[in-house]
Amino acid sequence: AERGVDPGAYDEQGPVFVHAGDCPGAEPGGWPEGHESHRMLRAYAADGHILGGRYLAEGEDPDTALREVFEDPETAVVHVRAIEFGCFHFEVRRG
Repeated sequence: AERGVDPGAYDEQGPVFVHAGDCPGAEPGGWPEGHESHRMLRAYAADGHILGGRYLAEGEDPDTALREVFEDPETAVVHVRAIEFGCFHFEVRRG
């Protein structure tokens, strides 16, 4: 939305969960607590189109996996999602 992108088929709608109190977010360079189980890393280009995905196995280093996904210069943002239902958890942006 910040880039005026029309994501087409990737325009998801669903519930949004927010923290009841202040939340500063994750520390830069840190993986948010509670997200250590297996995940799917879904890469998107700056125009909003999906580039692909990478499975993150439980116990695997997420920083290494994210570096691999961002090796593609087209990757602008990565969505971290649950495996079971594909639920969106958070995004990681190119720094």
